[in-house]
Amino acid sequence: MHRLIVLAVFLGNCVTTSNTKLLHSSHSAYEEYVTYIWHNRLYLYIAGALAFAFWVLLKMFLKKKSFLKDVSSRILEVEKEDEHCDKHAEVHVSGVKIFFGSQTGTAKGFAKELSADVRSLDIMAEVIDMKEYDPDDRLADECNSKCVCVFLVATYTDGRPTDNAEWFCKWLEEASTDFRYGKTYLKGLRYAVFGLGNSVYATHYNTVGRNVDKWMWMLSASRVLTRGEGDCNVTKSANGSIQADFLAWKLKFLNRLQLLCQDDDNCFGKNKSSPSCIKTDGQEVDEEENTTLVDNYSEVEQLESSSDENDSSPSPSVLDVEDLGSLMSSVKESSSNGGQVAKRSRKVMRKRQEEKEEERREMITPALRDALSKQGYKLIGSHSGVKLCRWTKSMLRGRGGCYKHTFYGIQSHRCMETTPSLACANKCVFCWRHHTNPVGTEWRWKMDPAEKILQDALEKHQNMIRQFRGVPGVKSDRYEEGLIVQHCALSLVGEPIMYPEINRFVGLLHSQRISSFLVTNAQFPEEIRSLEPVTQLYVSVDASTKESLKKIDRPLFKDFWTRFLDSLKALAEKKQRTVYRLTLVKAWNVEEMTAYSELIALGQPDFVEVKGVTYCGESSASSLTMANVPWHQEVVAFVQQLVDMLPDYEIACEHEHSNCLLIAHNKFKVDGDWHTWIDYERFQDLARAHQESGGLSVFSSLDYMAPTPKWALFGAFEQGFDPADTRFQRRNKGKDISGC
Repeated sequence: MHRLIVLAVFLGNCVTTSNTKLLHSSHSAYEEYVTYIWHNRLYLYIAGALAFAFWVLLKMFLKKKSFLKDVSSRILEVEKEDEHCDKHAEVHVSGVKIFFGSQTGTAKGFAKELSADVRSLDIMAEVIDMKEYDPDDRLADECNSKCVCVFLVATYTDGRPTDNAEWFCKWLEEASTDFRYGKTYLKGLRYAVFGLGNSVYATHYNTVGRNVDKWMWMLSASRVLTRGEGDCNVTKSANGSIQADFLAWKLKFLNRLQLLCQDDDNCFGKNKSSPSCIKTDGQEVDEEENTTLVDNYSEVEQLESSSDENDSSPSPSVLDVEDLGSLMSSVKESSSNGGQVAKRSRKVMRKRQEEKEEERREMITPALRDALSKQGYKLIGSHSGVKLCRWTKSMLRGRGGCYKHTFYGIQSHRCMETTPSLACANKCVFCWRHHTNPVGTEWRWKMDPAEKILQDALEKHQNMIRQFRGVPGVKSDRYEEGLIVQHCALSLVGEPIMYPEINRFVGLLHSQRISSFLVTNAQFPEEIRSLEPVTQLYVSVDASTKESLKKIDRPLFKDFWTRFLDSLKALAEKKQRTVYRLTLVKAWNVEEMTAYSELIALGQPDFVEVKGVTYCGESSASSLTMANVPWHQEVVAFVQQLVDMLPDYEIACEHEHSNCLLIAHNKFKVDGDWHTWIDYERFQDLARAHQESGGLSVFSSLDYMAPTPKWALFGAFEQGFDPADTRFQRRNKGKDISGC
């Protein structure tokens, strides 16, 4: 046992000695390895750097290879897209559809004119009446048709659309605010708008054109050209007339159309949902960061743009990015106090510029001169005219005179019908000049002297009389008398009292012993009060209520009814002969008996002429037809009912072939005999005395009255036809009820 213990201890010592030697040997090898590494660390650094460099180069190579692969594939895709576009984008504009909304035919004429010009560019064009087009079914189809839609729309009474455009505009307005259609309902549709209006109606000027433009934009349609606006008011028209306004806009549209045909990828008509299109340094780039900014500006431009660009200085076609800040600053400034001051300053400067321009502008534009000349007018200077009345021609032949001959004893063959102002403040539905004359509420034109107007009027009238020399049927004695004018009817057309020198003109007439019959439309009460004595002063009373007057006369003044009543009051202040002239339009104003009697009581006229409306042929400017012309028996019945409501008036005279009757105040019935005729020589003496006394010598209508012949009285067998003449009836013609 002892031996075994000794042996175990021995073996244990041996093992311990062996482990100690092994540990010492292992520790020495590790130290040698670390020492070796430390002494050769430089090589390790180099190897690591080389490995890292190799890895970087490998990554760059792989990335470049991938990039080249992507670029090549993109190039192939672009080439395929270009080939596809070349096949499908050969035609950028397939045609032009021209929609018109017209009441008088002007917009329709413009549409036909534009259609012809578009066709001359080898582009298909179609003229469409808005009344015959269903926008609910067809307008959305225009988004993909590659057609350009042009809207030529006129503004009618109170800013409403014309009759043929009413439904189209109503649908467009409702669709623009109806969520069921959506804001992008017309996205892709390209359009242009030209509005027709009259700036005299300032509140509603070109309302329809502006609304159509706005509603199209709200439905995301793209405008290809800034909205154009034509102005019938020659004093405010940017180019002198509505025809010239349309011509200027049309040229721009045709140029734009040609560009669209060449390149369909343009940024002019971007709508509010499109990315902004900005050019910098001649290159086109997309600026996503400025999308909101440019969209805001686009919205302002879309809603406020108009034909005013014709009057402003030209803006650059390229907008630099750095200019956007200035642009938006100016937009913001306009909403601040300083911007309001600047805006007012620009408005004042613009007004002064317009006033200077208007001082040089003539009332009769070249287009208006052509239109009036075709109707037989002999134009005088820049705003006057003269024309031969058909009753003048009739009396030269001994075929009877006009109703003034029957009622007041004028000699129709010695009467000159003229006007010193072709402009009028109304657009009456029965206007026998078919609204070819200009309109306005004040005198804003170049003015000719009264002496020149009268001299030229007499000369032109005499020249027209001379044309009847030797004409079969013309009586030689009346021809010689006709060369010497004795009466002047200032009722040709327009509003003579608007002429600033009307008193001077009337004085010149009286100085040559020519009587004056002046007609006014009861819209200028102060001018009536300041008017010097005339032989006979007329006021047209075409309706007896505010509603019917607005419907029939279509006055330009907002306060037309106040002016109308004030004019009647001013007439009552006159001492000389005054006349109400009532024009009866069947189904329009023949049932307002009580209201008429009240107006007569207000103005206390000496006479009331009641005449059936004269039908002057079909006109797009008026809905009047022969059905609106009352028969003479109907006019007589109306007058008899009216007289029953007027205790101081009676029916005095009748002129059946002019469809006219005269109601006279009882003061002209002396000893049972009517004295409606005029002692013209006596009037001239009284007028001269009044003028020479500076207005101190006054006289009244009773001072120059003359007895009325029996044949002119109401109920006479002749019915107002002078027995000294021969009644002429045209063969194969119906009853002739027309008159002056």
